[in-house]
Amino acid sequence: MRSIGPLMGDIGGLEVTAEDREVLAHPLVGGVILFARNYAEPEQLRKVCADLAAIKPRQRLLIAVDHEGGRVQRFRVGFSRIPAMGAIGKLYAESALQAKAEAQAQGLLIGQELGSYGIDLCFAPVLDLDHGISQIIGDRAFAADPQVVIALARAFREGLNAAGMAATGKHFPGHGAVAADSHTDLPIDRRALADIEAHDLLPFAALIGDGIESLMLAHVRYSAVDDKPASFSRAWVRGILREKLNYHGAIFADDLSMAGAAVIGDIVERAEVALDADCDMLPVCNDRAALTTLLSQLKVPARRPLASARLAKLYRREVAGAVAA
Repeated sequence: MRSIGPLMGDIGGLEVTAEDREVLAHPLVGGVILFARNYAEPEQLRKVCADLAAIKPRQRLLIAVDHEGGRVQRFRVGFSRIPAMGAIGKLYAESALQAKAEAQAQGLLIGQELGSYGIDLCFAPVLDLDHGISQIIGDRAFAADPQVVIALARAFREGLNAAGMAATGKHFPGHGAVAADSHTDLPIDRRALADIEAHDLLPFAALIGDGIESLMLAHVRYSAVDDKPASFSRAWVRGILREKLNYHGAIFADDLSMAGAAVIGDIVERAEVALDADCDMLPVCNDRAALTTLLSQLKVPARRPLASARLAKLYRREVAGAVAA
């Protein structure tokens, strides 16, 4: 297996341009994330994914998308409409069995539909708790009760896995207890670590115990633990996630171009600190200039072979018991 670069880029429109190919072919780029702007209709998306896969035929780019359902579903026309996961959480109060079956069915459907285009990874499920505070999370979360989130997230992941798709739990260690949106600000969660562990960490710990394939970190400062946001915090990533929770899967930072990351410094400093914290892949979205700066200036630490092995497990695959699309 060849090394998988630590950066995840994007493309600007409905086709892969010559500039896109040049940038994404760089050894530091290991993945690409798609957005609604990259989708017009099914055959166009199929060509985009095929063109992206052809850029690095020996160790192709990991292709990902945020396709949770509800407000966060990048492809709509020609795709099944996925409900917000909070709607499934409400169903749980009426029938736990029916809600778990629905969560599994939606995970299976997402995995089958995205996988049929050659997309490897859907950044889901959301493991945040809906504390009734965060508008950016809100009904993207299954519920406020961590035990309900655990039950439904497990079922959702089972569906994804049955379609041959890995899961990405987000946003570790929990984004639901802060009002600010990390796309535009740096949220600060001032709760004690014991409070976070007793509530928000429970879904992450449970899914880690199940072997979830990847996690995405939050650009949130948990001031009782570290001054750095979790995406950049060795205390959170190495100390709590890797060591205390014994997590061995792949770790994504949240988008380094978001305002919640700006406290760390310029784009190169953000990438260096995130890699030092033990993140495996760093999305850089909606900022081609920032990505090209990283391609010329970022020095990657020697730990990449281990990170590449973790990332390699995220490619779309035929897992045991997978259901054909």
